[in-house]
Amino acid sequence: MKVSDAILSRKTVRQFSDKPVDEATVRELLEISKRSPSGGNLQPWTVHVLTGEPLKEFVADVNKKLMAGVQEEPEYNVYPPELKDPYKTRRRIVGQQLYELIGVPREDTPGKLRQLAKNFSFFGAPVGMFFVLDRQMEIGQYADVGMFMQSLMLLAREKGLHTCPQEAWARWPKTVSEYLGLADHEILFCGLALGYEDEDAVINKLHSERAALDEFVTMRGF
Repeated sequence: MKVSDAILSRKTVRQFSDKPVDEATVRELLEISKRSPSGGNLQPWTVHVLTGEPLKEFVADVNKKLMAGVQEEPEYNVYPPELKDPYKTRRRIVGQQLYELIGVPREDTPGKLRQLAKNFSFFGAPVGMFFVLDRQMEIGQYADVGMFMQSLMLLAREKGLHTCPQEAWARWPKTVSEYLGLADHEILFCGLALGYEDEDAVINKLHSERAALDEFVTMRGF
């Protein structure tokens, strides 16, 4: 698969099949992804991978807390509190597209919350990953982890796999930290679901729009 094909076919999958992903494949994806760029060669990422019984146990614990109404203080704001346009509108449009696709009306808040909660089951994926940094790190190192994750997601396409990057896990820093045994100097950045797409799931038909080049590119000297 060409890199361009991997980029164009990558999408956020929100329903996975139960087909397992073997350890060798996951290790290969991570082994190649470690060649991603990082300033000063810091390689600031730490990755925790869950599958099988450990994943089931963790997901069951989180969903038990969800049902009990437990909430934790998020590690950070996934989106700015006062999000302005055009970003606010883009977020609103893709949200509307998603809920319309799965038949959840705008006024159905419980339905939206049920869909949100599926994040915390990794959307049924057989592999869940968490990406962690040292709290000493700055914005440049967060960019490094983003590039690492992008490499992983594109390599997954080469293997016929799909992914879903999940900053939503920032809502559960205490639970994740306790389960993974993170130290006080470590911060949970986000999670990622990895597996095979459920091709019959309507929600996976969503392809979010992208802005035209003229909206975000300025070119000089050509």
